[in-house]
Amino acid sequence: MTQVVIAIFLLSIGASFVQRTTGFGFGIFIMTILPFFMPTYGEATTLSGMLAITTSAVIVWRLRSFVTWHRLRLILLTFIIVSTFAVFTLKCIEDHILRQILGVVLILISIYFAAFSQKIKLPTTKRVQVGAGTLSGLMGGFFGMQGPPAVLYFIQSEPTKEHYMAMAQTYFLIGNVMMTFVRAYNGFLTTTVLTDYCFGLGGVIMGTSLGTYVFKRIPNRFFRYIVYAYIGISGVIILISS
Repeated sequence: MTQVVIAIFLLSIGASFVQRTTGFGFGIFIMTILPFFMPTYGEATTLSGMLAITTSAVIVWRLRSFVTWHRLRLILLTFIIVSTFAVFTLKCIEDHILRQILGVVLILISIYFAAFSQKIKLPTTKRVQVGAGTLSGLMGGFFGMQGPPAVLYFIQSEPTKEHYMAMAQTYFLIGNVMMTFVRAYNGFLTTTVLTDYCFGLGGVIMGTSLGTYVFKRIPNRFFRYIVYAYIGISGVIILISS
């Protein structure tokens, strides 16, 4: 029990720091290890989502003046529809099969971003928003890591790192709240999840505070390259851990 508490606390620090510094990565960071400490995979994605909600809520409140809703509505609506379908499907898939699927998906993600992240140029059209929202919804509903497709859209469409951070975190906040309700309906919000959420809160506070300090000191002209670099690095880490 003590090992589980310590692991969740440390994972929450790391995931919150990454989320606050780069604008995404909470699920990527925490879901490479968290499923090994939870009774089921569905409960692991639920805990990850609830802790991510806490991180995003703090950021959104601080940066709320930078949110531009008309650039957020379509990608968010697409995400909600697709991720809801994915969460309902999740209940019908056995854990060991899902972990095998996750392993393949993570390997493909790591190879793709490691090879092409510096060359990606996405137009901010409605078609791209729907595409990014669909991919994000599938990854969020199945694996609790909806970040990369949405991040690639927001990093291209927003003029400053503050606008990017505000838009991305609003997207993740609303999306994770919705998915938590759907997961609860499907039986994944258990007493274990609620207890472990309390263990992770302290880590979220520490990680978010450290990430805020670092974020404020990153120049705008370097920020997107740091985000792209983290996508590549996280892909390598996921490839090794898988």
